[in-house]
Amino acid sequence: MTIIGAGNMARGIGIRVLAGGAELQILAPSAEKATTLASDIAGDDAPARGGAVDQHPVTGEIVVLATPYEAALEWASGHGTELDGRVVVDITNPVDWVTFDRLVTPPGSSSAEEIAARLTRQVSVVKGFNTTFAATLHTGQVDGQPLDVLLAGDDVAAKRMVSGLVEAAGMRPVDAGPLRRSRELEALGFLHMTLQEPLGTGYRSAVKFLG
Repeated sequence: MTIIGAGNMARGIGIRVLAGGAELQILAPSAEKATTLASDIAGDDAPARGGAVDQHPVTGEIVVLATPYEAALEWASGHGTELDGRVVVDITNPVDWVTFDRLVTPPGSSSAEEIAARLTRQVSVVKGFNTTFAATLHTGQVDGQPLDVLLAGDDVAAKRMVSGLVEAAGMRPVDAGPLRRSRELEALGFLHMTLQEPLGTGYRSAVKFLG
């Protein structure tokens, strides 16, 4: 798997991917940050490599966009056919960071759909991980419960690939439906963020479905 980005979410997802036994490539604008993160989370034997995003080709069949929404859009726009045949996972929550009171995507759309529109039809886009916080991904659980990772996408085989990665990492994949369900997932992710102050959970809570 390839992660684009070297921030907190890249660290959390990277830890889980390696825990599941997958190989990991981390690419970021700063080669130093990417290689440092890969070294930090890999341990002695885990297969993780880092490098500059503009100097290294993407090697993973699954590519996770662990960047802010605007950066994810820009990156998708510039990589067209390079991603053909791959699965792109959009984890972004397109929040207006100035007001922290709305999502910035066009009405009737989502960040995942906007990213998909910038890629070719040979690229499968899956929404995922946007309702899970970085700190909770370090262990993959909250209060002894495995994290639910909600997934939306139109390509059933692509969702199955991402679900397998989630399961191997010790979490529970939940199929939330087609890619247009990303709109609801992003609203849920935003709500989860806004509740952190009143709940006092410090971005260490989880959205969990029980039954």
